[in-house]
Amino acid sequence: MTSLTDRTVLVIGRGSGIARAVTLAVRAAGATVVVAGRDEKTLVYDDPGISTAQVDLTDEASVAALAHRLGSVDHIVSTASARARGMVGELAHDVVLRSFDVKVLGPLLLAKHFAPRLPEDGSFVFFSGSSARKPTTGMLAVGATNAAVDALTRGLAVELAPIRVNAISPGTVDTGAYDALGDEKKAALFATRAATSPARRVGRSEDIAEAVVFALGATFLTGVSLGVDGGEPLV
Repeated sequence: MTSLTDRTVLVIGRGSGIARAVTLAVRAAGATVVVAGRDEKTLVYDDPGISTAQVDLTDEASVAALAHRLGSVDHIVSTASARARGMVGELAHDVVLRSFDVKVLGPLLLAKHFAPRLPEDGSFVFFSGSSARKPTTGMLAVGATNAAVDALTRGLAVELAPIRVNAISPGTVDTGAYDALGDEKKAALFATRAATSPARRVGRSEDIAEAVVFALGATFLTGVSLGVDGGEPLV
């Protein structure tokens, strides 16, 4: 494992949930962190070692501008997503395209504009998901998007070598992503997942953040989609 002390890590995502947990974990590991998202005003951290920036992963000019502004960084983590849940008959064309745009094409643009600015021992960490490995009703487009992230990760690991490229592939994690279900349905879903998962619980944002820190520092790890899912796809 290489240290993150005195390294600069760009984390892209919201100001809450997994993105926030990742930011705090990376900072605790010694890195200087730049947090970037579509709405910079929501990215609030009371730490001089954490700064903020604006970026829209669906806009190549925005990604290029951020790369120009930051200059060189050591590692990049993208947690950004735009979910396209629903049965096949319910899926809207534009919703599915946005899912791919944010979670697949966004990381591709990050690689295009930041890879020339990364050191040889730098790395990218993207986010896939267990739905790429375990089909679930109502998660068709999400699974397809995550599978595309896995493919992108492997391809970039070869093309950008020796810069490392990995993905974190979470299972069910207790974040705001499930709040739209309502309290009752969310509780029922989590109870079912906890009962059937080999880990006998759903994940926490901190579980995922720990895996990100590991991936950033594991110098012999590349082209891997690391399942951090409590064994959920096994059952």
